[in-house]
Amino acid sequence: MEHFQIEANPWIALAIVLFCLGLSAFFSAAETALTAASRARMHTLEKSGSRRAAIVNKLLMARERLIGAMLIGNQVVNIGVSAFATSILLELFGGEGVIYSTIAMSILVIVFAEVLPKTLAINSPDRSALLLARPVAIAVALFGPLTMSIEALVRLILRLFGIRIGENQPVLSANDELRGAVDLLHHEGGVARDARNMLGGLIDLGELEVSDVMVHRTKMRTISSSLPIHDVVREVLASPYTRMPLWSGEPDNIVGVLHAKDLLRALDAADGNADKINLDTIALDPWFIPVTTSLTDQLKAFLSRKTHFALVVDEYGEVMGLVTLEDILEEIVGDIKDEHDLAMHGVRPKPDGSVFVDGSVPIRDLNRAMDWNLPDEEATTIAGLVIHEAQTIPDAGQVFTFHGHRFEVKRKSRNRIIQLRITPVGSRRKPS
Repeated sequence: MEHFQIEANPWIALAIVLFCLGLSAFFSAAETALTAASRARMHTLEKSGSRRAAIVNKLLMARERLIGAMLIGNQVVNIGVSAFATSILLELFGGEGVIYSTIAMSILVIVFAEVLPKTLAINSPDRSALLLARPVAIAVALFGPLTMSIEALVRLILRLFGIRIGENQPVLSANDELRGAVDLLHHEGGVARDARNMLGGLIDLGELEVSDVMVHRTKMRTISSSLPIHDVVREVLASPYTRMPLWSGEPDNIVGVLHAKDLLRALDAADGNADKINLDTIALDPWFIPVTTSLTDQLKAFLSRKTHFALVVDEYGEVMGLVTLEDILEEIVGDIKDEHDLAMHGVRPKPDGSVFVDGSVPIRDLNRAMDWNLPDEEATTIAGLVIHEAQTIPDAGQVFTFHGHRFEVKRKSRNRIIQLRITPVGSRRKPS
């Protein structure tokens, strides 16, 4: 009787198989789409009023339960349809029906219930996740009790082996994950190099200190407050900077900051007679900040105080350098140049692929200019990196290879590396 019913209703059997394959494809596509969907984009869509995005975010908040429900549904359907198909083919073909069922169902499940739906979902995960959000929410609710029971069993089994879910900390911080995502998008062509550098600079602000971007005291342009006023005016006019530290007695004793606009206003008020100008009345009080101040905190301080200039001191109160608002902004947007800036000649690429670099060039600036990835955690300048890696102060002519680059010391003065020749390993080189 059963054999007759199957032969008389082959279309019903086929419909049941196709229906089960469709359910399996649904579970496979849903799992792939929801796990690959962009959390940031879903959050943005939810804030814009998208109900489907809100459902997706709610499902992703319980990721274990979501994946468990999809796996349970997929396995139940696949096992059920395979058993159903096997029973039918056994009655039609006898013992050989098992072989036919295994081959046919393997092809159908792999192609139409696994590879095809997952490929479609991964090509457009956000759109697929929004489309499948409501039916997935219903499936998760239906399989909820079973999923929770399986979760408890899995946690118990893992605990027997000393593994506790939820206690392990993530390997990467949120900033590291964001930076990795930006680098990956740049590699895939979704983010331009300049945009990647800007986003990376913004992410790094909280990890950098003012010592990483400050102008070192050996390069500061300062003015002695004891100079005749006419010489002070000449110094200010010859300087490419609008703010000049004033010192008294010795260069490290900064007593004020002279702004070029304040000096011009004083000259105008004195009808051009510089002798009538009193520097003490127009100089601003110096603002000293610790060398360990983070760039994020200093940026906020600049904005709140409505000033752009600060002197950096160490733990003993000694002046280490100066930092400006422009120095911090350059960490985000790159070098800011105007018609009064001095040209920098610290990086000179050569046709053979090597680059001549002054030892004082910051590593971060070199990385941006050459699109390299030299580490800047242990040193600020490229000379400092070579000294750190070599564990000594090298002599001219010495060559080192690390971090995928060849470093040749070209010039040295006392204990300072003046110039380096850097060649990426594998680049074609010619004799110098």
